[in-house]
Amino acid sequence: MNAPTSKLISNAPISAGPLLDETDRRLIRATQGGLPLVPQPYLAIAEQLGIGEAEVATRLAAMLENGLIRRIGAVPNHYALGYTANGMSVWDVDDEVVDAAGERIGALACVTHCYRRPRHRPHWPYNLFAMVHGGSREEVRRHVADILLLLMRDFTGRLRGHEVLFSTAILKKTGLRLRD
Repeated sequence: MNAPTSKLISNAPISAGPLLDETDRRLIRATQGGLPLVPQPYLAIAEQLGIGEAEVATRLAAMLENGLIRRIGAVPNHYALGYTANGMSVWDVDDEVVDAAGERIGALACVTHCYRRPRHRPHWPYNLFAMVHGGSREEVRRHVADILLLLMRDFTGRLRGHEVLFSTAILKKTGLRLRD
């Protein structure tokens, strides 16, 4: 199993190419496979690129600010950490409270990401998604039951249904890759 890595997840539009100077492109190439797992990753990147650590931080902050990258964060290998059961819990929550419900669910330790998505009625009524991890499917089901109790308590009458969809394969996730 691979160790956790840190990823830059890009949301850059295809036309963003001209907005980047050569140093930005080199910085993206140096980080697109993940930040180095060292005590000072920006310093390591700066040394690799021959620029200052502050410039790395400033450039990455600017890319975040203007939407060229969405976030900088750790992406752990859940299987290597012992979380071998993964379930996407999907919830049909009133639109008026979906953001508040998502914030509550997203703060739970068993949830790695939680987000709002449009419904596709009549076949798909769900608008809130939360990835739940556990050591077994039964553990994931217990976490989902806890989430259900939270929603029923804090958002009485605002929840219409839910399901949990279990992962059946491990997919390699990657962000945008610049070509040389």
